Amino acid sequence: MGNKQGKKKKELKKQKEKNQRIEQMMQLEQNDLLSEIMLLVLGTGDSGKSTFVKQAQLLYKNGFSEKERDRFKKAIRKNLILHLKLLIRGSYDFGLELKRSNERLARKFLDIDERSKLTEKTISSVRKLWKDPIIKDVFEKRVSLQIPDTANYFLDSLERIVDNDYLPNNQDIINCRIPTTGINELQFQVDGNPWRIVDVGGQRSERRKWIHHFKHATIVLFVVAISEYDQYLFEDQNINRMFESLELFHNIAKKGTFVKTDFILIFNKMDLFKKKIKTSTPKKCFKDYKGGHHASAAKEFITRKFLKVGKTKKRKVYPMYTSATNNLTIQNTFDKIISNVVENLM
Repeated sequence: MGNKQGKKKKELKKQKEKNQRIEQMMQLEQNDLLSEIMLLVLGTGDSGKSTFVKQAQLLYKNGFSEKERDRFKKAIRKNLILHLKLLIRGSYDFGLELKRSNERLARKFLDIDERSKLTEKTISSVRKLWKDPIIKDVFEKRVSLQIPDTANYFLDSLERIVDNDYLPNNQDIINCRIPTTGINELQFQVDGNPWRIVDVGGQRSERRKWIHHFKHATIVLFVVAISEYDQYLFEDQNINRMFESLELFHNIAKKGTFVKTDFILIFNKMDLFKKKIKTSTPKKCFKDYKGGHHASAAKEFITRKFLKVGKTKKRKVYPMYTSATNNLTIQNTFDKIISNVVENLM
């Protein structure tokens, strides 16, 4: 009887010591998280979130390894085929006819598997079709199509990209569009302080994964593609991208987790916005817009819409304007973000 009780006491003691060790480990991990500055990057798909992370990797890490560049090379070559297919289909949607010599070539091109290796025949087809003025015209009218803004950058660089020795340079990687799935993290140091950027998929199917990374965010970077006020979702052609972004921002801002968490509202794609406003205005998205084709009026109007649903007495929202593919602009943006975060932590 005594032996059984003694054995039971020893087991309880061991379990208690084990629990204490686990608690100590959890506390250490918690302390590490609290000492680390976490930027949680949120936004809808195609807003440019992942481009920010890639720029941070260039600015604060050692750029991209050869293995990573090879992965981007495969994506870039695949996108050459995919984007040209979208342009061809776009010509049919718009009722436009390609040059007679290219019409048959275009129909055959639609049967090519974009995952296959580029053959001389495929390269020749891309070269001929991209020179067709109708395909160029479709790209300029791409607002109603799901064609990335950087598609022309790669199609114009065809000869360089198909070279046997090709390896993507930094600008190629920045312009390469690969939808984020799951969660990507980047750790780096600035002035001895540990930083972590957490980027999660912006597509609707990916957003349910965000909740696990809300708790320890130092600040939230919400990215808005300010040029997409007349475009529609890839997942749902009936929903305006700007409306979707505004609704998502509102839903995130009202979460209890973020009651006291400040936001940096990044209005991205300013270069495209300034070009687009000359021919298309936010009136297509917001019926109460009255600023005409003036970029400053449209920028202020859209900013007010987002501040109205995000700003509270306990939380500040800092708007910033940038073009994530522009190296100089993004450097200034990151400098402002870091300065803002450090200042608020002091």
